[in-house]
Amino acid sequence: MSPHALDGEDPDRLYTVTGGRSRAEDTGLDLVTLVVSESDAAPGMQSEHARILRIARRPTSVVELSADLALPVSVVKILLADLLDRGMVSARHPSSATAGARLHDPDFLRKVLVGLSNL
Repeated sequence: MSPHALDGEDPDRLYTVTGGRSRAEDTGLDLVTLVVSESDAAPGMQSEHARILRIARRPTSVVELSADLALPVSVVKILLADLLDRGMVSARHPSSATAGARLHDPDFLRKVLVGLSNL
């Protein structure tokens, strides 16, 4: 982790929370991926893992978890990778087939472009 990515964070704490890892395995998680708890916290579980399980009782995005835990997204992704490996959470992207079809609609894309140019 670069020092610039840790502004305001205690590097020792982040090292401890992630077990020294600086990256999660490729889980396909992005900022808007929705995470849902599949189980309750187990006794002796790392406190950050337990907090994620409590927060994610309702579908919660990765970026929301990052904000609620006051941890960088990269750290939250590492913690989520642990929970995904154990089957304690599930993750899915919020897009649906109908939203995907709408994104390819030329009229919709034109409206988005006009809206962005008006900014």
